[in-house]
Amino acid sequence: MRVRVIKTEKVTDKNNGLINFVDKYIKKLEEKSVVVITSKIISILEGRIMRKEGIPKAELIANESDRYLIYSNEYCHHDFTLSVKDNLLIPNAGIDESNAFEHYILWPNDPYQTAKILWKYWRNKFRIKKLGVIITDSKTTPLRWGTTGVSIGYCGFDGLNNYIGKKDIFKKKMSVTKANIADGLAAAAVVVMGEGKERTPIAIITEFEKIKFKKTATSKKERKKFSISMEEDIYSPLLLGVKWIEKN
Repeated sequence: MRVRVIKTEKVTDKNNGLINFVDKYIKKLEEKSVVVITSKIISILEGRIMRKEGIPKAELIANESDRYLIYSNEYCHHDFTLSVKDNLLIPNAGIDESNAFEHYILWPNDPYQTAKILWKYWRNKFRIKKLGVIITDSKTTPLRWGTTGVSIGYCGFDGLNNYIGKKDIFKKKMSVTKANIADGLAAAAVVVMGEGKERTPIAIITEFEKIKFKKTATSKKERKKFSISMEEDIYSPLLLGVKWIEKN
């Protein structure tokens, strides 16, 4: 697998829009490429930013979360609030303050729809059939320092490779294993793109064989299958053992 990053200008406002922005930096795409773009760029170009003095941070997190924990020393550390947004456990509903020029940067309005728009645009522009698009953010992992990339929207390929019912090397049928392709590729791209002042918010992945490209965009049914409920999750004792505040 190869990951090539693209350096860009600083982006601090809507400028001329997303398509004009990517056209500056992506001049050619090959078959079986996966384009990865950080959600922060998308959000800025969508105007999903707010001045810090405009709204209390805690109120903004509550508005942006699907569910969250009441801010307290019991549930929150390092000035982060645990929350769930679009069925992803993520601090502060994904609201970012790094490289944010004294603003809060929110998640894009609909990362899956953005991925679909870019996927259709590039397939048509470059006359290619097999293409993937991933919109990423960074997340933490319990009991580990540091962040890794995660997909918050993808298009053009199967997000999961299902091994259930297949045999392992000892001919035993696997019962629960599914390889998370979307998040795996997001993590690989983000670790190369960086988290600081690199200004490389776009990556292009090639020569990755364990991916099943599709002719259609990610459906609502596929999005639902990509997630697991708190009740089914192996971490359910932790997830269900706290008092979540749910958005009405």
